[in-house]
Amino acid sequence: MSGDRESEEPDGVWGPVLEIACDESGSDGENLTGGNTDVFAHGSVSLSVASAAAAVREIRDRIRSPAEEYKANHLLREKHRAVLEWLLAPAGPIHGRARVHLVEKSYVVVERAAGLLLDGPAEAPALYRAGHDTFGEEGRRSFLEAANRLLRVRDNGDPVEAFYGTVEALRRAHPGTEAARLLGRLAATRARAVAYRAEFLAGPPLIPVLNPLLPAIVRTAALWSGDGRPVRLVHDRQNMLTPDRIAWIEEAAHRSGVALAGVRLVVARDDARVQVADFLAGIARKIASDELNGRGDPALTALLRPYVDPDSVWGDARSRALLAAPPAG
Repeated sequence: MSGDRESEEPDGVWGPVLEIACDESGSDGENLTGGNTDVFAHGSVSLSVASAAAAVREIRDRIRSPAEEYKANHLLREKHRAVLEWLLAPAGPIHGRARVHLVEKSYVVVERAAGLLLDGPAEAPALYRAGHDTFGEEGRRSFLEAANRLLRVRDNGDPVEAFYGTVEALRRAHPGTEAARLLGRLAATRARAVAYRAEFLAGPPLIPVLNPLLPAIVRTAALWSGDGRPVRLVHDRQNMLTPDRIAWIEEAAHRSGVALAGVRLVVARDDARVQVADFLAGIARKIASDELNGRGDPALTALLRPYVDPDSVWGDARSRALLAAPPAG
């Protein structure tokens, strides 16, 4: 820990700055349609080091696994259901001191495609619903995969041709529908897509348009600094968080009026607060994914709800209503 901190106050308060520990679960980079998970979660906690360490010790004492490092999967095992419920419960160690920002990956693909090709993301909800209501599962999957290929930085082949071929095939398959109208608008945007792909010839962009981690970090800072108090984020190290991207995060936060005092990277196993954030992120990702796919556990969903950011990036209306509590006021 930095030597300029004279004392640690309860609940992660360091003098005038609130220090928030963060970690993520479900990161597949820009591969949002063919990765291992359909949900990305960014967890954050406002705990003192001592409180977080006590929570980790309690989890270890209750689970009694010989594993050197515990992960969310330990708590998600059915035989440890009581430990999971204890962690999330109103009387548990993180209630009121933790938040999680959720991202439905397929919706991000639709939202980013609409933002690039249709003058902003306003058409994203209608396009997302069209995928569910009109395209059918196979058509929806083909659209998402083609859009993901178009938007991601690296792709072998001709992602522009693949995307517009898919758009045209779906448009012919569903004439006279609202989905066909939206697809017709997309069909007229090929020049924008060509220009977007051409920009990559000069080198990959600093901020990949599809990677959910960087905007999630900015959103986490906004969640915790809503009262105007500056926050410092302590985040698990990972390759995506280069010095240039951390500078972008800080600049993006400041442009949005978010009082972000900085981002500090640590090794998760060396900071109990980050370990607890990792538990929350992994637990939230699994509960949210189950709810998204119609196999949710009502009790666990209810326990998670107070932690979920109401501004999570989520397209599915049914599961969103179950997962996210309405904003205060």
